[in-house]
Amino acid sequence: MGQPIVIAHRGASGHVPEHTLAAYALAVFQGADFIEPDLVSTRDGALIARHDNRLELTTDVAKRPEFAEMYASKEVNGRTQHGWFSEDFDLEQIKRLRAVERLPDLRPANCRFDGQFEVPTFDEVIELARSLGRLTGRCIGVYPETKFPSHFASLGLALEVPLVASCHRVGWDSPESPVFLQSFEVGNLQQLAQLTRLPRVQLLDAQGQPEDFRRRGQATSYRQMSGEHGLDGIATYAQVIGPDKRLMGWSSSGIDAGLQAGAVLVERARQRGLAVHPYTFRRENAFLPASLRRADASGAVVPGGSGDLEAELAAFLALGIDGFFVDHPEVGRAAVDRLSDSAILPKDSRW
Repeated sequence: MGQPIVIAHRGASGHVPEHTLAAYALAVFQGADFIEPDLVSTRDGALIARHDNRLELTTDVAKRPEFAEMYASKEVNGRTQHGWFSEDFDLEQIKRLRAVERLPDLRPANCRFDGQFEVPTFDEVIELARSLGRLTGRCIGVYPETKFPSHFASLGLALEVPLVASCHRVGWDSPESPVFLQSFEVGNLQQLAQLTRLPRVQLLDAQGQPEDFRRRGQATSYRQMSGEHGLDGIATYAQVIGPDKRLMGWSSSGIDAGLQAGAVLVERARQRGLAVHPYTFRRENAFLPASLRRADASGAVVPGGSGDLEAELAAFLALGIDGFFVDHPEVGRAAVDRLSDSAILPKDSRW
């Protein structure tokens, strides 16, 4: 087994507004093996890198009077939402927007970049990864997530075919290509299995169920999917599971019994040939268990302050995970390198 892979969650999103070329580039220079774009569609079928189809969460669309009349209310994944939606904009309009920090209260330093970066397309993210790979002499992969695939399919804007086309266009069409295709839904992963040999990742939330299951009245939950029978099913169409840390013994109060649930999940996955890439690791106190939160110089433990992410990563890496999603790639890179230096793992990366 090679080193666990460092997956830059939305880029180096702990330092720069997420899903921007700047965030992805910084992540690579900080040592990430993969950059992770979440993908939504425009009304003309372009795939763009945004965590949500609600554009006001991560762009300046609400401040642009030319788009005021495009404010809308609609149902997305069973919930009524209000805002500006990617599927109502064409790519030319999207390119007029500029990214803003999604978590300004926790990451105020990132706000200095508000308004500086445009919204990238998936093709631009791929080209960036390939260019930085040539520059650094490393293989830089992409780890795209299809966001709200049932929602977009219902609008005639299915994500799967254009996603695969973009990857195949650059020769990424084999199981060895530096790509993982991920989703919280099941049906679209099964469709992707028919369209490409690229590896697929079943994401597992700690609560709820896949949206496509909800739509057809199937009761199976993510927690049930993480059980032995559920993993048997996942292994028929995916090569990796991406579990929420809470499925592995993590809680806001601490890490339960040395992550015993995580050890069981890793072992069960391994028995079925599934790799394990848990999410999401972040340095801010707000995202760490209480025991790993740290005080600032004044003695206050503030939500946006830096906690002991290194210790959290060390605990999960000890389980034998195959990779992880992290907002601070430099911390993730250092954690993997320390593990390698301890002679537990070989130095060479699988990629």
